Amino acid sequence: MSTARIGIIGGSGLYRIEGMSEVEEVNVSTPFGKPSDTMILGNLEDVRVAFLPRHGRGHHINPTELPVKANIYALKSLGVERIISVNAVGSLKEEIRPMDLVVPDQLIDRTKGRDSTFFTNGMVAHIAFAEPFCPTLSQVLSEAATKAGSRIHKGGTYLAIEGPQFSTKAESQLYRNWGADVIGMTVLPEAKLAREAEICYTSLAFVTDYDCWHPSYESVTTEMILANLAKGVGTARKILRLAIPDIPQQRDCICATALEAAIVTSPKYIPQETRRDLDLIVGRYLGG
Repeated sequence: MSTARIGIIGGSGLYRIEGMSEVEEVNVSTPFGKPSDTMILGNLEDVRVAFLPRHGRGHHINPTELPVKANIYALKSLGVERIISVNAVGSLKEEIRPMDLVVPDQLIDRTKGRDSTFFTNGMVAHIAFAEPFCPTLSQVLSEAATKAGSRIHKGGTYLAIEGPQFSTKAESQLYRNWGADVIGMTVLPEAKLAREAEICYTSLAFVTDYDCWHPSYESVTTEMILANLAKGVGTARKILRLAIPDIPQQRDCICATALEAAIVTSPKYIPQETRRDLDLIVGRYLGG
């Protein structure tokens, strides 16, 4: 099977990456079902990358129904060590304007009932998640956005809601009082599962609206989001082309060894089926 070191998960509006060479489509099966779509592998700026449209081509999977475990596992199986996630978000702060970009460094989880760990069915692991985004990858992405001439906000808190409905005004004001910067539906549980799989993960969050809190702007609508995404998708592609060649070959971040001291279940108590399903992720720690 073909491999790629870098994965890109495209959000709303980003369903393909133009300019890739030696393109092939790969169907990947996982113990957790099928990914959102066929994996698209190709060379971008002479770097082999794997691209996955998060919601599927045609945008037919809602945020709650996303097969995130299958998506992350499939990327891991292709050799992916770093994931750049492209996300549409609403702004919760005046200074973060529609059409701006944010590379967040913190998360607040307001999702409900999403399957957010690989470690179930007789195996327990507790990863450190104080810094949920890879600092090295986030720095490369921020620098690429600056080179592209974008208005970029480095750092900030991404608040993830369940969806698919947008927030009420009361919720939006509450999240502002919490100090959150942007609001979206898709970074979680991707970021948690990527860390469990020891994959570096960062988000390029594209601001489409002011959610529903701003007194001078109309409340967010799907039409508003899609219109602004259509304007900004070219910018996202430009940033990705600038960022990918600058990603270091070697990893010295916390992501690469996230499971080193996280697995608490004694190997002799781990069911064989669980061990088999997670061998790709935990095999090097469990030995024979």
